[in-house]
Formats: sequence, structure tokens, C-alpha cells
Amino acid sequence: MKNQQGPIVVQGAMSVETQHIIDQMTEVREEPFGPFRCARGVFEGHGLVVCETQWGMANASALAALAIARYHPQAIISQGTAGAHDASLSVYDIVLGARTANSSAWQTYYRAAGAGVDYRGLKQLGVFAWDKDWKEFLQEVYHEGSPILLAAARRAAARYEHGRVVEGTITTCDSWNCEVDRIDFLHGFYGSLAEEMEGDAVAQVCQSFDVPFLDVRIISNSILLNQDPWDLGTGPVCQEFVLALLREYWLDLS
Repeated sequence: MKNQQGPIVVQGAMSVETQHIIDQMTEVREEPFGPFRCARGVFEGHGLVVCETQWGMANASALAALAIARYHPQAIISQGTAGAHDASLSVYDIVLGARTANSSAWQTYYRAAGAGVDYRGLKQLGVFAWDKDWKEFLQEVYHEGSPILLAAARRAAARYEHGRVVEGTITTCDSWNCEVDRIDFLHGFYGSLAEEMEGDAVAQVCQSFDVPFLDVRIISNSILLNQDPWDLGTGPVCQEFVLALLREYWLDLS
């Protein structure tokens, strides 16, 4: 292999978000963690591991920690499909996670019994990850994407032909929001462009272990635009973009 450092780990929740990359790899070996699929191989001379996490923050973060312990990766990329939080985004547009946030990490304000529930009456709390400078676990609302991976993604974006490529905040939660007003609130509350169910939990683990991380998501559906159905054709397209991103990243190392 060209690079003798650890491999890149790419995560996706479902086979539609992982199989296309696996199909492009050579020397593929299945190296499962219990029920979780991990496929290790080579792509254009570089080590690559694809981990199929299944849905949800607990699954994705657990598999990230296991992959860090086993593979000592150069970086981890969480990628796959997402729902739009910004009405200007269309299906097949890609969002680069300049930062991520856990949209379930908040505190409500006190309301007496019978006063009802105000889903907008929230204070952002964030989640705890290790800060290597302060040498303690700090509670943070946002996790920043790796500047090096983000720069490679920007260069790959110049050749993306299926839609726009934008960058901003991606939120993560074990919820599927289908209320337009709630999505509009989250968009304003977090500045989010899209939502998914894995990325920020992986970012939290990566920060604690000092592993570069980037979240890359393709818009597969938008409740804001005529309740677009979930387009599974977006999964392979996002993976192809990630491969283009990796080519740019490896150029920086050559």
C-alpha cells in the first residue's frame, strides 16, 4: 500500500450507504465486530475500512470506538443519507459537516403542572468529549469537522455533478422529524442544514481519541419540499463523492 499509516474508516448505517464503496475495494476481508459488519481492503493503493453501523447514535459511536482500538485509523468519515433542514436544499445536494451537534442534548425551562409543553423553550447543553488542551471532559454543543478532510471535500465538490455541495451544521438525533414547524425550529436553534442519526455521536468519540473526523451527508428527502420520498439512489452517489474526497485527501499526503 502507498501509505503505511492506519487506514481510513468510513461508516454508513445501511448497506445502501456502504456497499458501493466495498464494491470498489480490492483485497476485501470481512472483519466483523460481533453483529456489526466491517470490511477491510484497499482502494487505489490505500487502506480503507468500511463499517456498517446500523441506525442510531449508540451503534455508530460504539463501532467508532471499536474501530479506533482495532485499526488506529488516520481518520473516520461518517457518511450517508440525511433529511433537509434548509428549504433551499434539494435531494442529491451534499452537506459537508463543518460542524455537528446532538439535537437531543438540551434542557427545558421550568413549567408548572398543567402549563403544557413548549418544544421551543430549550437551552442548548451539548455533550461531553475529552479536550486534549484542557485535559478534561468538556460539554460542547458543536464538534468541528477536520480542516484537512473538509479541504479535500471542497476540492472534490468542484467535480460533483448531481447537485450542490454546501457546508455547515449537521444535527444528529435518534429521531425522525416530520413536522415542518419542528424542523424550522431546529434549523434556527442549531443553524442546521440537515439531520441524521449517527454523525455527532461519532464526532464525540473521535474528539476524545484525537482522531480526525468529518460528517458527509447527501439529502435523500425533504419534508420542507412537498414531502419528498426517501430516495435510496442517493446512497451510492454519496459514497462516490466520499471516494473522490479520499483521492484528494491522499494527494495531500503524497
